[in-house]
Amino acid sequence: MEGISELIVSGFLNSITPYHIFLMMISLVGGIIVGTLPGLTAVMGVTLMMPFTLAMEPATGLVMLGAIYCGAIYGGANSAILLNIPGTPSAIATTFDGYPLTEKGRASEALFGSLLASVIGGVIGVIILMLFFAPLAQFGLRFGAPEYFWLAIFGLTTIAAMSPGNILKGLLGGSIGLLISTIGINPFTGTSRFTFGMSSMSLGIDMVAAMVGLFSIGQMLILMESNEKFVAKFKQAPRVVQKVFQKFVKDCKVILLRSSIIGTFIGMLPGAGGAISSLIAYNESRRWDKNPEKYGTGAMEGIATAESANNAQVGGSLIPMLGLGIPGSAVAAVLMGGLLAHGIQPGTLLLSQSGDIAYTFIMSLLVANILMLVVGYFMIKMTARVLMVPRMAIVPTVIALSVIGAFAVRGQMFDVKVMIIAGIIGYLLMKVNVPLGPIALGIILGPIAEDNLGVSMMLAKTQASIWHVLVLRPISLILIILCILAVVTPLILDWKDKLKAKKETTVLSKGEELK
Repeated sequence: MEGISELIVSGFLNSITPYHIFLMMISLVGGIIVGTLPGLTAVMGVTLMMPFTLAMEPATGLVMLGAIYCGAIYGGANSAILLNIPGTPSAIATTFDGYPLTEKGRASEALFGSLLASVIGGVIGVIILMLFFAPLAQFGLRFGAPEYFWLAIFGLTTIAAMSPGNILKGLLGGSIGLLISTIGINPFTGTSRFTFGMSSMSLGIDMVAAMVGLFSIGQMLILMESNEKFVAKFKQAPRVVQKVFQKFVKDCKVILLRSSIIGTFIGMLPGAGGAISSLIAYNESRRWDKNPEKYGTGAMEGIATAESANNAQVGGSLIPMLGLGIPGSAVAAVLMGGLLAHGIQPGTLLLSQSGDIAYTFIMSLLVANILMLVVGYFMIKMTARVLMVPRMAIVPTVIALSVIGAFAVRGQMFDVKVMIIAGIIGYLLMKVNVPLGPIALGIILGPIAEDNLGVSMMLAKTQASIWHVLVLRPISLILIILCILAVVTPLILDWKDKLKAKKETTVLSKGEELK
């Protein structure tokens, strides 16, 4: 324990040198910009900067890449709040309450709320990473194909939270998303599905292209119909930082802690990602809130939940990478490539062979999240001015950036066509009030559920029965119980609300009779 303490202190001192602070500030600015622009993800930002870090010292290069990662995950909230366009898939849940606040003229509160929640979630995630990355990484190994399948199913239960009062349309959206996720070649049989003889569709629909189309192009088509000169009215609220801070202290303490822990836990599971962690955290916050109906209408609690969870996922995704050499996300895989390029082997021998570099990297993430509070504060004033740009200037700009973002993922014009078609579909669905969140969830979770169900079925052939593989494993049982609770709890709460309303009506009617 004494050795770990020394590494933590040494890593912290290394991370706060003037040179590293300067690099973190610049990297945070770049990461926030990348995250804000539709279609440009954290993976792209970190990957593009990777070659530049190879000429640096290992610790310095990792400090820079880590700050870009943190900034990009937070940056996705800006466009989600201002334009209803998640800058990264992790910010999908942020649109649920962020954009309604913008429409109410409270964009500054939403922006500062997302910044503060991002910093809190990021700090908690890094602290958990710093203290427990070795044992948590070992626990993550307990998750096999059956556990990932049930985790995906658990994620799909959040559709109810995304479509309050409109469950059928939410389920329709989720079904459309799952259908889109099946396009391409079946990973187990090798047969083509819904490709219509087009070779370009055999690789499936790219998630980023589909997301950019659904949220970005669809929202721009909606804006083109508007008669307003600007996207929304923006007025800088007085003492907004103080208001948001007081709101968090008064009403969001438990939400921030719970969502950060969920985000860290989901993040450490390879392939899960920030979108799943924020959506599951959002569902849990809504489920246990005394007034769940406020979620999706512009609740600060919703923003606190989504942003703390997806930023805590940053630390969580590095747990298996540093502890076992198994990346927990695409960005963690790129960072692992950076470690290997410098001759550093992640895994069980990391602490004994390169502990100083590992803890400099970990502590730099803690420092970067704190610095993000300062960098984000000044950048909010610039990003909020988007609402003051004429609507007809915003629309072509966003569409152009969306085309660039969709093309940049795989370098194929096919993805741009997918984005345009998805945008038209998204526009039509928004016109009939079908929520886009469940569609995005289906696209993200569909491949995870399908792949792991297929592997589970193959495992069942070598064992007694599929019952033992899919149901009787301890973690699977826990996830199944959580899935059942996720479905049943809203029904119970709705029944209680109706019973309470009925009693109040009865009391009022008796009172009138007595009069």
